[in-house]
Amino acid sequence: MSKRVVVDPVTRIEGHLRIEADVQNGKITDAFSSGTAIRGIELVVKNRDPRDVWGYVQRICGVCTSTHALASIRAVEDALGIRVPQNANLIRNLMNEAVNLHDHVVHFYHLHAFDWVDAVNVLKADPKETSKIAQSISSWPNSSPGYFKDVQTKIKKVVDSGQLGIFANGYWGHPAYKLPPEVNLLAVAHYLEALDWQKEIVKVHTIFGGKNPHPHYLVGGMATPLDINMDNGIHSEKLELVDQLISQAHDFINQVYIPDLMAIGSYYKDWGTKQIGGGLNNYLCYGDYSTKDIRDINLYRAPRGIILNGNMNEVLDVDPADPNQVQEGIDHAWYNYDGKAGGSRHPWKGETNLDYSGPQTPYKHLDTNAKYSWIKAPRWKNQPMETGPLARVMVGYAKNKGDYRPIVDDTLKKLGLPVKALQSALGRTVARGLDAKMLTGWMREDYNSLINNIKSGDQTTFDNSKWEPSTWKSHAFGVGTVEAPRGALGHWIEIENGKTKNYQAVVPTTWNASPRDAKGVIGAYESSLHNVPVADMDKPLEILRVVHSFDPCLACAVHLTDTKNSTLTSVHVE
Repeated sequence: MSKRVVVDPVTRIEGHLRIEADVQNGKITDAFSSGTAIRGIELVVKNRDPRDVWGYVQRICGVCTSTHALASIRAVEDALGIRVPQNANLIRNLMNEAVNLHDHVVHFYHLHAFDWVDAVNVLKADPKETSKIAQSISSWPNSSPGYFKDVQTKIKKVVDSGQLGIFANGYWGHPAYKLPPEVNLLAVAHYLEALDWQKEIVKVHTIFGGKNPHPHYLVGGMATPLDINMDNGIHSEKLELVDQLISQAHDFINQVYIPDLMAIGSYYKDWGTKQIGGGLNNYLCYGDYSTKDIRDINLYRAPRGIILNGNMNEVLDVDPADPNQVQEGIDHAWYNYDGKAGGSRHPWKGETNLDYSGPQTPYKHLDTNAKYSWIKAPRWKNQPMETGPLARVMVGYAKNKGDYRPIVDDTLKKLGLPVKALQSALGRTVARGLDAKMLTGWMREDYNSLINNIKSGDQTTFDNSKWEPSTWKSHAFGVGTVEAPRGALGHWIEIENGKTKNYQAVVPTTWNASPRDAKGVIGAYESSLHNVPVADMDKPLEILRVVHSFDPCLACAVHLTDTKNSTLTSVHVE
């Protein structure tokens, strides 16, 4: 007989997510993902000037803010036929690379690490042994026995106080933890260092965009003059700071993040070899980081494509403008299309008509035969898809693009895992680290290109007249895509008589957290939880481990929350 585990809300994510899982004989046999808040930004931007929409939709999320602004402005530029100068494209790349790097580090250390790391167990560690481990895997300077002893003392004071603070509500001592105390101490020490580092990399956004979050750099000019002294070749002080921040990011990713990822992953290889948490094995990547223009698809460093059933011998193309490819279904989501409860539509024809039909009071479990989520069900040619760093790595590897294949092969060889091991919860976590590693290299390339292009004078042209409404067609459609930290982000706009007639954003978490569709086909979260072992149903650590591997952002997928419900976190077993 199966029992149902309810985790509501899932913590250490952005937004509000409910997971219900049926467990039988120690394994999950079925799972359900529910977004428990509602979306509203698309309704806010209707009838507004399309040139202003980027500023509104940037508020979809407080984490990956600039990605939504970029997707929006690309959608408008697509509708109006605008190509930006090379300097603008390079700065856009740098801004997106910075937000991805920031997000990956924060996710690994502050959102996902404690699914693998037992924070309280560090009190049992030998700091001298931790120091030996640290020095054997990295040349990072903070690796002395005294350093780790100081970290251990800090944690002891927190534990002895009886108030765990940032370490509260963890499943410490859970049997699913496998790290020795010394590796736990290493990870917790770098958790604290990552808190300091993450506030530095976002300075890239403040330099180019004036502030973070919600930087302003896409419309109305730059926040910082990009001046270069041509006489002695020295660029501005703020550009020098960007140079330094990129170097710091490279060092932190390669000397801290990647070594920690490898050290931790080596103890959880069963989460790769058994392909636990792999799920759909369908991957979607829109592609990004063109060295020229977003329309120059062949110049994407992260190539676009579709992989079905894990088949890396064939990469299919994806066209977000094709109404026969991307569609969103609402058969199990609390919306309607023209008053009808079901159906699927391409985003250009999509609607955000709220139609809640669930319980009016707190409920024990979801009615999964009916509508049960505020998240729609996106599909590519009727197929559910996973998107994110793993999708980027899978597509890049399959296409043998750039450094994808050598970096992946080298990493998996060190872990002693085959390529198919990527299709797992551990593989998803490893892929995010490899994504960060490649991003640091691209960021350096884009910075150098920007400096050289400023020195030589940007030779690309920009037709300012296309920004004037008097030049626009009476009716136009546009789509803008970005590879956001969590994956394929698309914004679709319909412009009529100079105003925004319709607007739809399909974000990575909408793909991944999708409920069932009209045919009962499940999404990435729900699929990835099947067959996952659960050692203690009162402490479902394994559920968090799998779901967190996607880095959920429900604030992107849904935006408005019920302020009357004061419940923080609950786990129910029936």
